[in-house]
Amino acid sequence: MEPTSSVTTNSASGAAASWYVRTVIFYVVLAMITLVWFIPSFTIGLLLPLKARNFFVMGIPCRAAIFALRWICGVRYEVEGKENIPHDGRGYVLLSKHQSTWETFFLPTLITPHVQVVKKELFYLPLFGWMLNLIHPIFIDRSKRTGAMKQVLTQGTDRLESGIHVLVFPEGTRVPPGKRKTFSKGGAMLASKSGADVIAIAHNSGEYWPNNSWVKRPGTIHVVISPAFPSADLTSAQLAEQTENWINEQTDRISTVSFNGELVQNDTSGKRF
Repeated sequence: MEPTSSVTTNSASGAAASWYVRTVIFYVVLAMITLVWFIPSFTIGLLLPLKARNFFVMGIPCRAAIFALRWICGVRYEVEGKENIPHDGRGYVLLSKHQSTWETFFLPTLITPHVQVVKKELFYLPLFGWMLNLIHPIFIDRSKRTGAMKQVLTQGTDRLESGIHVLVFPEGTRVPPGKRKTFSKGGAMLASKSGADVIAIAHNSGEYWPNNSWVKRPGTIHVVISPAFPSADLTSAQLAEQTENWINEQTDRISTVSFNGELVQNDTSGKRF
């Protein structure tokens, strides 16, 4: 039995080493994509209307990143509910599960144009943060909850009225697979205030782009897009409850890691990218 055990161990070690090398290559390619697209973003991008700039500055490089991730690291994706992606020119509030950085790259390729509600610290990331600023995201200071909420409601309504979707991660931080965090009501309140409908998004990205590990794992990320939740028919509390339940139920359905009953209380973003 010992030779078999040794072969199995060596095979596992070889696979882990391969994933590590592939991840290094991916990040090198990602850095190259960012560097190459930086100059066009600040020249051509600045000349474009905001909606077109949104896709040019973020949509194109994000597509390149997702393509590189697939062919280098073997991380693929499948989308269920594509027919629910809005194409009527109205702005929608997008409420998404948040497990990793993957969705911040992927969603700009799937639903456009949209801006994200993001922590202000991202603005200071060299190149990426500066490019992000070109599409007018909603930067918030999470340590000042009242001021952050006012920013979301005021700036979010402005974006929605311009026909730009607003992406909110209601958990407020990356939550590992198998765990949950109580959703904030901010996205639902924005929808109620602005009259915009809500699209909910569930996925299991954290199983292949884990928040607690630098190494990417090959596999298929499943994404589910909901039909629109009409804000006019629901109070903000009802809207928040229904979308949270839907996202949790769909995440449980598509995940290989079962919910263990643990509710996350603190920021789990960590320092991983």
